[in-house]
Amino acid sequence: MDIPPRADRAAVNVYFHTFGCKANQYDTEQVRQAFNDGGAVVVDDPALADLAVINSCTVTHESEVKLRRFVRHVAKIGRGRAQTIVMGCAAALDDGAIAALPSVRAVVANADPVTVLRAAGMVRPVHVGAQHAAPLQYGSRSRGLLKIQDGCDEHCTFCATTLARGNNRSRSIAELVEEAKTLGEHHAEIVLTGVHIGTYGQDSRQGGLTPGWRPGVNPPEPTLGALLESLIEAVPDVRFRLGSVEATEVDDTLAQLLIEAPRNLAAHLHAPLQSGSNRMLKRMGRHWYTAESYRARIEWLAERLPVFGLGADVIAGFPGETDADHHASLTLLHALPFTYLHVFPFSVRPDAPAARLPGQVPPEGVRARARELRELGEAKAAAYRADRRGQTADGVVSGRLQGRVEVMTQDYLSVYLGTDQWDGRPRFEVTVN
Repeated sequence: MDIPPRADRAAVNVYFHTFGCKANQYDTEQVRQAFNDGGAVVVDDPALADLAVINSCTVTHESEVKLRRFVRHVAKIGRGRAQTIVMGCAAALDDGAIAALPSVRAVVANADPVTVLRAAGMVRPVHVGAQHAAPLQYGSRSRGLLKIQDGCDEHCTFCATTLARGNNRSRSIAELVEEAKTLGEHHAEIVLTGVHIGTYGQDSRQGGLTPGWRPGVNPPEPTLGALLESLIEAVPDVRFRLGSVEATEVDDTLAQLLIEAPRNLAAHLHAPLQSGSNRMLKRMGRHWYTAESYRARIEWLAERLPVFGLGADVIAGFPGETDADHHASLTLLHALPFTYLHVFPFSVRPDAPAARLPGQVPPEGVRARARELRELGEAKAAAYRADRRGQTADGVVSGRLQGRVEVMTQDYLSVYLGTDQWDGRPRFEVTVN
């Protein structure tokens, strides 16, 4: 199926599905906008699609299992009529297994809109605007995504993302400010996302691009803190939120903004931990922090923030993990004021170094440890919500479903209201229920 020029055809129905992180969601919006500009019709049901575009994830083995299962599902319900393009991180590492799945037309490494359009057979691809133009406001969401960098210079032994996305590449402050202004016309909250956002600007400080700009001021040194200061100055009515960011990469500028500008920067961190055992952190390749430095930074912030949403990623059953290592994680997680946890049972990825480490934990041991970590996360989430119940919060509408409005608070709690209780504003004070 080639997609002919707009004047020569009926509209083509295109279905999009995204696996993985907010950076993937941003990339999908870029590609969605390119197809929309080309005259395609975006549909929410893959059974109605002529073409399915699936953005893949490679963070765990299970994510690729889900991808293959979903591609087969799309082929089945499409009865051979729809074709599929798989893009993204798993596509970048494909050894032919994805390409061999039913109805797969193309496998596109990462998610460049022009490349995906060409893979779809656009005879005369429409002009695709600047690579980082503000994403299509699909579905009238109140929360927008702003990808500030891509890639990662670290080499965690459990991760294949560096292989798929390459080294850290930061966008300029000037470019991000302009995109944030456009997003701010439609969104009450903008989430800063990327692969390793705490390293924003490091590539430019090492001799790459020079991403500094503020009206009437000499360009600031490109750091995540400097970027946020520029964004807040340019779009003061928007609430910004940090995506996943390392605890020890929250510098003094970021900390000051979290404490002193709660209307501009949400009091919420998702700070990957992975393990509370220093021995495990070394085996994971997480060399830039220890359990002690992580704890010190989080405790310092918690003492100064009256409201503080705090989440973390934790891996259960990493190769070589002993009962003592698992206990060290539980001890640290108990000690810190987490409000939720994302727990990942370790799964072997053949292309990640961890697959070759000795001491693989038996599957039943991995499941038991993951269950214990999840139970702790659920207990902490319930306790935090109980403490917040009845208190007011700064809310931004994040979705609507079945007669209810979902509102996201600054500390990452979801509050649900009946549509009859909502006056249509995208941001307002709400009581935690």
